Amino acid sequence: MDKFADCFAFTAAAEGGFSDSAADPGNWTGGAVGGGALRGTKFGISAAAYPQLDISGLSEGAAEEIYRRDYWNVIQGDALPLPIALTLFDAAVAAGPRRATGWLQQAAGVKVDGVMDANTLAAVSDESAGAVAQESLARRIEYSARLPGWSSFGLGWSRRFVALAGKIAA
Repeated sequence: MDKFADCFAFTAAAEGGFSDSAADPGNWTGGAVGGGALRGTKFGISAAAYPQLDISGLSEGAAEEIYRRDYWNVIQGDALPLPIALTLFDAAVAAGPRRATGWLQQAAGVKVDGVMDANTLAAVSDESAGAVAQESLARRIEYSARLPGWSSFGLGWSRRFVALAGKIAA
């Protein structure tokens, strides 16, 4: 399996199928509970990020195209060691590429601007990949625990983080 396929498989499974929980701001086209239309999320593709998309009718293939174009290519996943690519890609889908790249930059000890650049790529090597991926995930967990949705969705997020930590440690 290639690197993108491995990362896509993990994140698509973690995100799951169609959900239209009214308590999830990502399910609303306006990005806030009650804001816009409740169109849901499928495979991690949300109405908030893609308000004009037919979320319930989204195929896995279409989600894969969106993932590659809007997340994988933006984080330069092909240039990253697998543990970092997996951690960064999953975070980019859940929280956006800029925020996810910022967590990676914090973990790697480089200037934090949320942009995947030559300095960031140079700071992550195969030798340090596991440790940097774990630190990046820890920063994501710390951030997520402060979100208003933690009381509703924190247990599910925690399960995802544990699964991700296991995968990057393997």
